[in-house]
Amino acid sequence: MAERDLPLTPTLSPKGRGRTRAPELVEGAREGEGASVPQSARICLGVITGLHGVKGLVRIKSFTAAPDAIADYGALEDESGTRRFALELVGAAKGVLLARIEGIADRDAAERLKGLRLYVSRAALPEPEAGEFYEADLIGLNAELSDGTPMGRVKEVYDFGAGASLEIADDAGKTMLVPFTAAAVPLVDIAAGRVVIVPPEEMVAGTAEDEADEEAASEEAGEDDAP
Repeated sequence: MAERDLPLTPTLSPKGRGRTRAPELVEGAREGEGASVPQSARICLGVITGLHGVKGLVRIKSFTAAPDAIADYGALEDESGTRRFALELVGAAKGVLLARIEGIADRDAAERLKGLRLYVSRAALPEPEAGEFYEADLIGLNAELSDGTPMGRVKEVYDFGAGASLEIADDAGKTMLVPFTAAAVPLVDIAAGRVVIVPPEEMVAGTAEDEADEEAASEEAGEDDAP
């Protein structure tokens, strides 16, 4: 798993952002990289989007890799951490889960939960294996060049189908999108709170230089072979 090219979707590994986007594990750790994160952190696993029927069932948009894995972590908490909600999944419909929440038995009570985000302690999640990261652990890391020049912070992690990318935002709010590959992000050190990036324009320049060098070497070899 040395390459940061493809996202992973293990059934019981919610990939938390701490925001209302699909939590994802992404590949890419290289040997020796740290993965220490504050265990007091909390991850948003889903949000109650509405109610279903008249007996207190709710609709939940799950942010875990396998949607029904949201129920595998015991009672979830609200954003403040003061209320807990035990879920019993009873079905699915149109991209959401249908669930019964302990203590919620009628439509009015369910209606009051609409928009509620459901959280779990970061400590409750399994540690990612070598080569994997929770997206929530990547967001907020300092981004810098190989010489230590600061470039901003990781603002978001996206996957548009061709592999994960990091959105880097500087202090002025200017952003760039960097593919989450070993070439573009040669170092991820969560313990130190940083990633080292190779900006896209430098990657393009480096590729052009490599091609020019290869062409020159080919021409030189051709001259040497000439009678």
